[in-house]
Amino acid sequence: MSENCFHCGQGIEKERILFDERTFCCNGCKSVYEILNSNNLSNFYELNKGAGIRPGDENSTQFDYLDTPEIFDKVTDFSEGNTSLVTFKIPVIHCSSCIWLLESLHTLNKYIKYSQVNFTRKTLQISFNHKDLPLSELANFLTNLGYKPVISLETAEKNVDHLDKSLLVKFAIAGFAFGNGMFLAFPEYVGGEDYWMEHYKGLFRVLMFLLACPVVFYSASDYYKSAWYGLKNKIVNIDVPIVLGIFVLFGRSIYEVATDYGPGYFDTLCGLLFFMLMGKLFQKRTYSALSYDRDYKSFYPIAVTKVDFEGKQDNILLSEVKVGDRILVRNQEIIPVDAILINGEGNIDNSFITGESESISKQPGDKIFAGGKQVGSSLELEVIKDVDQSYLTQLWNKEAFKKHETGLDTLTNNISKYFTFIILGIAVISGIYWSFIDLSKMFQVISAILIIACPCALALSAPFTFGHIMRILGRNKFYVKDTLTIEKIAKLDTIVFDKTGTITHRKKSNIKYDGSEIAEFDLLNIKTLLKNSNHPLSKSLYEFIEVNDNYFPVENFKEISGKGYEASIRGNLYKIGSARYNNQEPKNLETAVFISKNDQFLGKFIFKNEYRPRLKDLFNKLTHYKIFILSGDNSSEETQLQELIPNYKGMAFNQSPEDKLNYIKNLQDQHMKVAMLGDGLNDAGALKQSNVGIAIADDTNSFTPSSDVIMNGEKVVSLDNYLNVCKGSITIVKMTFIISFLYNIVGLSYAVTGHMHPLFAAIIMPASSITVVTFTTLSTWILGRKYFKKRA
Repeated sequence: MSENCFHCGQGIEKERILFDERTFCCNGCKSVYEILNSNNLSNFYELNKGAGIRPGDENSTQFDYLDTPEIFDKVTDFSEGNTSLVTFKIPVIHCSSCIWLLESLHTLNKYIKYSQVNFTRKTLQISFNHKDLPLSELANFLTNLGYKPVISLETAEKNVDHLDKSLLVKFAIAGFAFGNGMFLAFPEYVGGEDYWMEHYKGLFRVLMFLLACPVVFYSASDYYKSAWYGLKNKIVNIDVPIVLGIFVLFGRSIYEVATDYGPGYFDTLCGLLFFMLMGKLFQKRTYSALSYDRDYKSFYPIAVTKVDFEGKQDNILLSEVKVGDRILVRNQEIIPVDAILINGEGNIDNSFITGESESISKQPGDKIFAGGKQVGSSLELEVIKDVDQSYLTQLWNKEAFKKHETGLDTLTNNISKYFTFIILGIAVISGIYWSFIDLSKMFQVISAILIIACPCALALSAPFTFGHIMRILGRNKFYVKDTLTIEKIAKLDTIVFDKTGTITHRKKSNIKYDGSEIAEFDLLNIKTLLKNSNHPLSKSLYEFIEVNDNYFPVENFKEISGKGYEASIRGNLYKIGSARYNNQEPKNLETAVFISKNDQFLGKFIFKNEYRPRLKDLFNKLTHYKIFILSGDNSSEETQLQELIPNYKGMAFNQSPEDKLNYIKNLQDQHMKVAMLGDGLNDAGALKQSNVGIAIADDTNSFTPSSDVIMNGEKVVSLDNYLNVCKGSITIVKMTFIISFLYNIVGLSYAVTGHMHPLFAAIIMPASSITVVTFTTLSTWILGRKYFKKRA
């Protein structure tokens, strides 16, 4: 009996190496085992036996060209300071052990900060210290583990994968064989005693066999690979019964032709794979269309402050930004495009890109990458690249910001798993029964059962429904991060609203000044300082102060979250913020911004918030939810809020960012499913802690990836519509499950009793998938029209 290598699982042919009471096929496999063992990563082998990849014998200088600056810049996604990000194509990623190992690279090499696998695209993104670990050494390190990266002009250009052309070729071959096979099988169907037909039927049967061979061995290859990888990882997936059906039909056909018992089912087999590949092609094209639509059309409700050469500011949509435009980026705002710093001192936090919070200082003339976050005074930037919306989508979906989630996708997979075992059981029982009744019919029954019961429609239900719902919500300015978020929204029972900037207008505030008269010199400086903050009250005050908008250098800008900020402008230190931050006693029942100059109190701007219209109607519709209000302000408007929200369960004022986070955590400890609506600034921690974080965006690009949804501020009063659409989508998914089960119940009842031909089963199988897709498309459109009449 031949031995297999403990690491890679391949047969040992040339050399046999014994180490640590285990057998290896080469020194490469032995070395990888030693590396994993010495770094406590032996769990790799517990996930899947023989899961490793045999390392190649390539020399260590094959990747030296990657250290050339021009090639390094082309291959890497991002590089600044000591940190670089690179995405490699790794074709040999094939199982859960591969993913586990490649996402544990930081434990094998201290210069690797994190690594993340995209299994469907077979890519690996790595954040690493390029000064201590050159890119060439990183590529060699992966090669020595058995995961050699494929680096070509195509991968360097970061081209998006399009529809797999090999699937089209397989489909075309199956179609050619099916059409010609039916033509050759025609004499068998007609029958009769014609001598010519009888004389040449052997030739026709051999030709049908030859036509079926490329279909069985090439066109169906994806089903074999999927079933094999599933069984190798001890998973009985959807493709197992399909493969069994193919083997049964092909084997039975060869037997019939070889013994002259009958014509076989070669035409039926080609027809089966033709219709299954048609369904697969339809599915892939639809997935591709949904993915493209999401990537291209999900323009978040984020605007950029554009600055003209006279200093005038104007808020424009991010999608309208062009190369050469000058934009303003304030403290804690994300930089939406690659740009050159014109004015200000940059202090860029690239944690959204690299996962590290280390800041990089920038001076005028330096390049700043999209995705960085300014920490400090405002910056004036000149855009040097067009907005790449899909890049921001990548940031938003980054693994580092994901929560632990379970959802309908898991439920679908579990149903499919049990479904497969049930179908196999029915096939075995039916086969045993028909073997005693009619042996020739047994193969037809088993084949029909295995074909008709393919749970493709079951697997399509959730992704297609949620894909359409995401598109409808996006058109109505409610941008959902992923499909699992829709299910989480449907399960909510508690909603927490931040007050300022969420249920109140940011700009429409009644403001009055109380204090000593402020000289124009100071007003200009104060307005310059206000420009640096993205707090809603600061923005309102900036609009309120009517003096010329000149730019003055801001030095030593410092902000304390929830309290205020300060900076030196033209030789004077100004503080803007809360009463205590300016050494004043706060007055109860008052929302105000206090201002001091050189530690001398000047005065305060008192705000009276204006609530969004139709807010009371919204809360009257949210009777099925527990409503809570949080605010960093004092309780001056508590009575007004109580009248506005008669069904509230709790209110809390003077809440710091940490208080808000703990408040959410406390509600979750009481087994509540919590959604938090906040403006994405002081509420970032609470948004991330909640089950669903909904960031409200009116005119700012300071969104954070910790949110699950980005919502246009004007749409807050229609929140009930979005919640109802998400709930309705769950109902649609359940209805598609029922449709799929009905198809299978009816089909199986005919197949088990021997009244269904395998070819008819092959036609019905993709028809069920098409029915599900058609149903979800129509039902989601109707659901959308019900709540969003104009933009469904």
